[in-house]
Amino acid sequence: MAAITAPRALNTNLGVLGLAALAPASWGTTYVVTTTLLPPDRPLLAGVLRALPAGLVLLLATRRLPKGAWWWKGTVLGMLNFGAFMPLLFFAAYRLPGGVAATIGSVQPLVVALLSLGVLGVKPSRAILYSALAGTGGVALLTLTGDAALDPLGILAMLTATSLMATAIVLAKKWGRPESPLAMTGWQLTIGGLAIAPLALLLEGAPPALTAANLLGFLYLGAFGTALAYALWFRGIERLPATSVSLLGLTNPMVATLAGLFVLGQTLTPWQIVGFTIALGALVAGQTLDRK
Repeated sequence: MAAITAPRALNTNLGVLGLAALAPASWGTTYVVTTTLLPPDRPLLAGVLRALPAGLVLLLATRRLPKGAWWWKGTVLGMLNFGAFMPLLFFAAYRLPGGVAATIGSVQPLVVALLSLGVLGVKPSRAILYSALAGTGGVALLTLTGDAALDPLGILAMLTATSLMATAIVLAKKWGRPESPLAMTGWQLTIGGLAIAPLALLLEGAPPALTAANLLGFLYLGAFGTALAYALWFRGIERLPATSVSLLGLTNPMVATLAGLFVLGQTLTPWQIVGFTIALGALVAGQTLDRK
């Protein structure tokens, strides 16, 4: 019986891992979609239309509202994952080259490991820490260029955004979930979208007329890159070790690079190929070692 149960458990974990990996992989296509389909210079509008419609649809579909302590817990997670995270991310994107932002974002597994030690009492192994460090190095080779600018405010914003999402991962692991991942995704997207909306109106003004291409881009980001992606992401947080989930974030810059290669006609330098290989190796090693 044990011999039969073990392979089944392994297949289940691999299935959860694969589905969870679709979330950061889909986020890696955001840059291409934004540059080719969305209206220019409207990052906060993009955040609102990415989060709020998807959240409201999920609320209508699940017909579940928070109860008791989950009103404030859902608000905290919604602000960490969306309401505060997205404006900081967009602010950093405007002040930093994409490679610098991606490299800073890739330290998230290290932040999760540190927070897991203090909040969850889980001590990461040296192998996991080495995988996280190697992943950051690989992403740096993959995305950084020699003329990368280092804006202090942009770096601070990206570090804060990365820390907020890392905190959300650890708190979600600690609190668990009272409802399905779809219901919890709906709560958080709605809260985050409502928080960003007034900021978008204040800083960017009224939304422009949207073209068919704009609507297609927002539909893709809202349905696949947000509603489905975050539901799978939160499901992965529930069922997988926190460090294992955070290491999946390495797929984000990797997919972004491949999307630029195949969609935008960009090319890879030899050092970028080395960085991609290192990041991929760190991702695979981290998932394997986190199960030993």
